[in-house]
Amino acid sequence: MKDAAERHGYIVVGSNNSRNGPWKISADAAQAMLQDTHQRLSLDDRRMYFAGFSGGARVAAQLAQVCKCAAGVLLSGAGFQPKAAAPSEERFAVFATTGTYDFNYGEIVRTDEELEKSGYPHFLRRFDGPHQWAPANTMEEALAWFRLQAMKSGRELRDDSFIAVQVAQETERARALDQSGDLYAAWNEYRQGAEMFDGLIDIAVFRARAEVLEKDKAIREGAKREKQDLEEQQRLMREIDSGLSALQENRENRGDIRAQLERQIVSLRGSAQHEKQEDKLLVLKRALAGILGEAMDMGIARLDQKDVNGARDYFELACDANPDSVWALSNIAVVRAMDGDRKGTLEALRHARAKTQDSAKFSAWLKEEAAFAKLRGTPEFDALLEPAPHL
Repeated sequence: MKDAAERHGYIVVGSNNSRNGPWKISADAAQAMLQDTHQRLSLDDRRMYFAGFSGGARVAAQLAQVCKCAAGVLLSGAGFQPKAAAPSEERFAVFATTGTYDFNYGEIVRTDEELEKSGYPHFLRRFDGPHQWAPANTMEEALAWFRLQAMKSGRELRDDSFIAVQVAQETERARALDQSGDLYAAWNEYRQGAEMFDGLIDIAVFRARAEVLEKDKAIREGAKREKQDLEEQQRLMREIDSGLSALQENRENRGDIRAQLERQIVSLRGSAQHEKQEDKLLVLKRALAGILGEAMDMGIARLDQKDVNGARDYFELACDANPDSVWALSNIAVVRAMDGDRKGTLEALRHARAKTQDSAKFSAWLKEEAAFAKLRGTPEFDALLEPAPHL
């Protein structure tokens, strides 16, 4: 967000130690940031926004609903259930982002639909990617969109030159989709463009093209196909989800359940590797990412309860879904170290180091993680602290 924030006059503040977990931890972190920023900085309280990724997105939305002090919320990778507001209450603006193969893609789409029904100012931007923060160009778009909403509500003075630039950029995005032949995406873009500038300019051009496209059979088919894709993702995940839950119950046939899950996950990954049709591949990628996320969440919960073996099962199943996941590999290394598996620990760490995008952060984690205390000072471990070679 940094460059976009500096261009548009935003101050970006984050907590260094908040994480998914009990609500009080997140609420305390938000309160600490609120107090600290007001002591240090000159702020416009009418233009306070909450932003978050995944579980943090849900926290951001909950904070906005509870405090009734937010001008807007930037959701990345997760949605929320909009609460009905009284007719006199102003609804905060919501800019939502999701990767095209994010396992929470369906959740974001459904949230956008609910925001439409509930009368919230809203915008949904899809980007090519997995479950992650949106890229810089999307953040630029989001912060600019919040400025437009602020101008509509009187929180920011109208800036005609800024509006003209945004109109030109949105027109270009919509026309590019129109010319590409993706009429469903083009229709969404023109429709959102009309809503974005309504009250600021004459939106007849945006609205007219959206109305023409809406009559096209491709629009109905696009909406139907997206719904079917989301249903297919749920179908692919259903049996594996059931197995992950069964594994948590510590049954006597735990080994059989894990082996069956391993076969199912590896089979699903094989299907993705061989799928040639892009739309079907996206569904498979979302399903695999969803399985990775659920297995990791369950593994972390087992680790919090000091169940090292149970956590190891889940982390290794998560790695079956994505063998290159630094998140999964790092946690596998931790539980293997806690279990005294020196060789397995180093193997997982080498793989994680090779796949990490941030060598400095990875090295700092290696130096701090308590599970690796007995390995520190050994040649094999110290070699991991060196910058990873660029492939």
